[in-house]
Amino acid sequence: MQILLGILYSWSVFRGPLEQLHGWSRAQSVMPYRYSLLAFAAGMIVAGLWQDRKGPRLVASVGGMLLALGCAVAGLLHQTVQGLVLGYGVIAGVGVGFAYVTPIAMCVKWFPDRRGMIVGLAVMGFGLGPLVFGPWLEWMIGKNVAVMNETIPKTFFVLSGLFLVGVVGAAQLYAVPPAGWKPEGWTPAAGKMTMTEIGPAEMTRGWRFWALWAVYFLGTSVGLTAIGEASPLLREAARGGASMTAGAGLGVMSIFNGLGRLAWGGVSDRWGRQTALLGMCGVSVVACAAVLRTAEGFSLLLLGMCLVAWSYGGYLALMPALTADFFGAKHVGANYGLLFSAWGICGFLVPGYFAGVLDAARAAGNLRSGYEHVFGLLAALALVGGVIGLSLNAQKPAAAVKQVSQS
Repeated sequence: MQILLGILYSWSVFRGPLEQLHGWSRAQSVMPYRYSLLAFAAGMIVAGLWQDRKGPRLVASVGGMLLALGCAVAGLLHQTVQGLVLGYGVIAGVGVGFAYVTPIAMCVKWFPDRRGMIVGLAVMGFGLGPLVFGPWLEWMIGKNVAVMNETIPKTFFVLSGLFLVGVVGAAQLYAVPPAGWKPEGWTPAAGKMTMTEIGPAEMTRGWRFWALWAVYFLGTSVGLTAIGEASPLLREAARGGASMTAGAGLGVMSIFNGLGRLAWGGVSDRWGRQTALLGMCGVSVVACAAVLRTAEGFSLLLLGMCLVAWSYGGYLALMPALTADFFGAKHVGANYGLLFSAWGICGFLVPGYFAGVLDAARAAGNLRSGYEHVFGLLAALALVGGVIGLSLNAQKPAAAVKQVSQS
């Protein structure tokens, strides 16, 4: 299911053809992607509350249906920015949010002893989605602008059928463990045994939620912007000679994105969430420095983008685990849905702002200076996120919750 949902990260493949076909600017072609991220986050809030009450199977099934419907609408209305925003951005984005949160909340309950690693596994497929979809979408759309009015909607219709069968079908296998279930032979630490489950209303009144929210917003700014710009940036760099296409490069990025979720999740289980969080911030800064040296060739640019994806993937694994650590597993669907709003708002605001910066730089005839400005600012955002992360004692989550009365 998560591999199919990873279509969201493949939007940059559509951007070049749409710009060629309609003469759209960077800011216009990125708009459906921005709205899809915002709708994704909004859908997760609703779905998190719903699945805590009704279970993952129903919610994920509705998500698959909405995703299929959204792609069908995008195929019908592909000639306007507003049509793509409605179909791919809003309807499909909400569908992805509905389906995405369910395996995360479900797996956290099945594997309380390995929250970081299991969430990394659960969302690894989402990051790997472009590995499947990037080259395939390039092939489906083609390079002949004269026929793109036919190939672009056809691609959306094929995706619609694929999501209806694949996502809804996978949802039928979902189930939550019985109340009080724990892995055989596992005994939680004393502090965790007395942890009170904290619901969404109480969670949002505490400072730790807002610190996590800020770290999530700042930390994912780098990855969401880079993913949105990946295909155009790699395509431009490949003009000077490259060993692969931009779509293949996007696929390589997706491998790092997916493996980063598993790797950082495992690091957080073994050495602590805060250690992993600071490590991800550091890698993001190094990655931005590598991307800034794009003049030195396609390979260095791809390496920088892969490091961005590897670090970014870790946030998608750590934040659900931190939510369960700090606030308990019972309400993790609703709680993580609220925290995920940081990702959605970031995805709506930050890539759009930087797309405007790049449009202005291109109009001035100096696109390289635009990229230098963008990734310099992104490195600064990652650093600020790391500083805020220092305030979170993520290695001792029991201290963040109230204790059950002993009376």
